[in-house]
Amino acid sequence: MTDIGKLFIFIGVLFVIIGLVWGLIGKLPGDITFKKGNTTIYFPIVTSIVISIILSLIFFIIGRFR
Repeated sequence: MTDIGKLFIFIGVLFVIIGLVWGLIGKLPGDITFKKGNTTIYFPIVTSIVISIILSLIFFIIGRFR
């Protein structure tokens, strides 16, 4: 398999993992939702903070081992 094929497989698996994680923590308390008629506006503030903290810890750990 070529390098580009491995890259596409990695990106696909990464998107699946991100989708699963986003579905699990997608609606935390503190996220703001406005509903008016047919329109819904969603601001995932707390979810964004949690994801930021998790990614910061992952990159910190990876950086320590490099």
